[in-house]
Amino acid sequence: MLSQKARYGLRALVELARADGVQLTSGELALRADAPRKFLEAILLELARNRVVVSRRGKFGGYTLARPAPDITFAEIIRIIDGPLALAPCVSRTAFRKCDDCPDLATCSLREALLRARDATAEVLEGYSLADAAAGEGAEVFKSA
Repeated sequence: MLSQKARYGLRALVELARADGVQLTSGELALRADAPRKFLEAILLELARNRVVVSRRGKFGGYTLARPAPDITFAEIIRIIDGPLALAPCVSRTAFRKCDDCPDLATCSLREALLRARDATAEVLEGYSLADAAAGEGAEVFKSA
């Protein structure tokens, strides 16, 4: 599951993409992204350290995207905030390690499915940018039965 931290970060970045180069304050972003301001400021600091946003301090300060919105993917942001996309470390392309309770990687009956899920997830998220989200109209809404 995507963390609340990643959801807030993605929402704020989509708002920056919609702003099309206009600087927004953390307060404006918090309102637009429906996120707690202090929590969002910590997320934005992390994104600034990773060169996703540029922050300007002071009375006329705020945030802008560090690169064009089409060049920033959902996968990049999720990896920065939540870590690898994989459901298990043994199928991660960026943080591979053997699972603690796995007797043998070569014969593991779970790895193939988890690897396919990781690859499919990565393909979608690496192909979906902030510009796509900013231009989108939303997605299908599922109703609970």
